[in-house]
Amino acid sequence: MPELTTTPPLTKLSEEEELFRDTVRDFAEREVRPRVAAMERASTVDPALLAKCFELGLMGIDIPECHGGAGGSLLMTVLAVAIFVDVQNTLVNMLLRKWASDDVKRRYLPRLASDLLGAYALSEPDSGSDAFGLQTRATQRGNTWILEGRKLWITNGAEAGLFVVFANSDFTKGYKGITAFAVERGFKGFSVGKKEDKLGIRASSTCELILDGCEVPVANVVGEVGMGYKVAIETLNTGRIGIGAQMIGVARGALTATLKYAKERKQFGKPIGEFQAVQFQLAQAATELEAARLMVYNAARLEAAGEPYTTQAAMAKLFASQVAERVTSRAVELFGGYGYTKEYPVEKFYRDAKIGTIYEGTSNMQLNTIAKQILK
Repeated sequence: MPELTTTPPLTKLSEEEELFRDTVRDFAEREVRPRVAAMERASTVDPALLAKCFELGLMGIDIPECHGGAGGSLLMTVLAVAIFVDVQNTLVNMLLRKWASDDVKRRYLPRLASDLLGAYALSEPDSGSDAFGLQTRATQRGNTWILEGRKLWITNGAEAGLFVVFANSDFTKGYKGITAFAVERGFKGFSVGKKEDKLGIRASSTCELILDGCEVPVANVVGEVGMGYKVAIETLNTGRIGIGAQMIGVARGALTATLKYAKERKQFGKPIGEFQAVQFQLAQAATELEAARLMVYNAARLEAAGEPYTTQAAMAKLFASQVAERVTSRAVELFGGYGYTKEYPVEKFYRDAKIGTIYEGTSNMQLNTIAKQILK
């Protein structure tokens, strides 16, 4: 009989990953938590907090060390995820690292690791789920591309200095005319428009971009001309893992607050956590959250191993966003009337959870992806 061998479970963190997680957790408690209420009221991220994230290396987790980054893995990004950290790492950095020319990498990756915030600009007013129906036009004139159009729902739009913008350079080819461009905020013809007033994730800026004859050097094409659809698809597959991680964080925050409240809040002479009905709801929430966490970890491990992960990423994003909605809703209910007020944190978690079923592909789009993959 062959000798049995064992390997560490994919869901177990390495010593390095545990140290990184603990460092980020300490940073979050020390630097992020005290700022949350003020940023929520102001609907903006504190610039000092953004600077501290750069100092800690959180904005360049997966950027190679040769370009000034940490040279970390996708799972490490998952452990550190926050919205602007997520967009920076799973969308902008990863896209440039995989698809950009050596020249573009040399010019932008070191700054993205040190002081430059990035944004990913695919969505438009009339192309949300139908992302490749975009109407932004790219026309080449000598050594310059001229971009005309509008982008909508762009995360980090108010603060970013670099935008990966998708435009169609040949509409006769349909989605095969789409091309990706690295666009600096200061390029002629580029401007940031309306900032959205949102239900949740209020400190994260979501903005309109206006491309009015925006001039982009030919050298700033990312990937090959006409290959933007492939760049976008592969990047979003990774980004969905990051969204799953965001939703785990939201749900975990709500559950942690509710567990504490259930031990302290007394009704009928004892803590509500001693009532079986409450215990069962908490147990269900904890179980679903653990399942979502393992799905996200698994998708991140598959990506790091170079294995196919499209299906797993879609499943992780779908399930984690659904779990976040259920867990945060249950948290509000268990807090009772207090849960509906801003005096306690669960109402914010409840509002923040909803976006997980919408951005970087709605739940229906995830189901569509999963169905296509399993029916091949």
